[in-house]
Amino acid sequence: MKTQDRIHDQNYRQAMGRLLVMYTQIDYLILRAVAERIADAPDDETRLMLAKQVGDESRHVRIQQEWISRFGTDPTPIFGARQQAMFLTHFRSLDWLNFLIDMYVCVEALGSEAVEQIVPLADPGTRQSLATPLQDEVDHVAFGLACLRRELAGLSEQARQDTINSIPARLDYLDDSLHNMGVDVPAMFKAVGADYQAVVHTVLQRRQALMDSLQQLRAA
Repeated sequence: MKTQDRIHDQNYRQAMGRLLVMYTQIDYLILRAVAERIADAPDDETRLMLAKQVGDESRHVRIQQEWISRFGTDPTPIFGARQQAMFLTHFRSLDWLNFLIDMYVCVEALGSEAVEQIVPLADPGTRQSLATPLQDEVDHVAFGLACLRRELAGLSEQARQDTINSIPARLDYLDDSLHNMGVDVPAMFKAVGADYQAVVHTVLQRRQALMDSLQQLRAA
């Protein structure tokens, strides 16, 4: 079935609609977590960039909510109040360095990589609704990784090595936490026609590339 024709397929509309609801919720939770970090960011430039991201995420939520309404999907949240509270509590518990790792490596970089994999499968309207959010995510990831590299560069060699070595376990923990929230992510991707194992493979490649770039910093 051609992607432009999928908009008329009810199974596709239901599956893609639920993915869009989840993605919108995640953007809203990112907005809240980032907003809470503005006051205690390390400098004014970082505070301004965090504030810009809050504005971007707000725009993403509005774009996606408008499209979800036009798309006619069920707007019932994927994540309930308890799950949303768990997300925010986790990010509130982190120091600045680990906030950068969890937010910008796992949620932003790897999360947006996964969303990118469904864009070619989506109908034109859904692709358009994702265009601005995904483009902005490129800037958010670049900002977050620049902050992370700066923080790592300020550590002793041993502390830097220990922090970088801890990142894979942190990513695995966050990935497990998402799956333990009762959301069948593989089924959601498969329902829109995605090869979930191929998606995982691509995300893992992106993860390895990020780790390689940080390892180069360690070796410098």
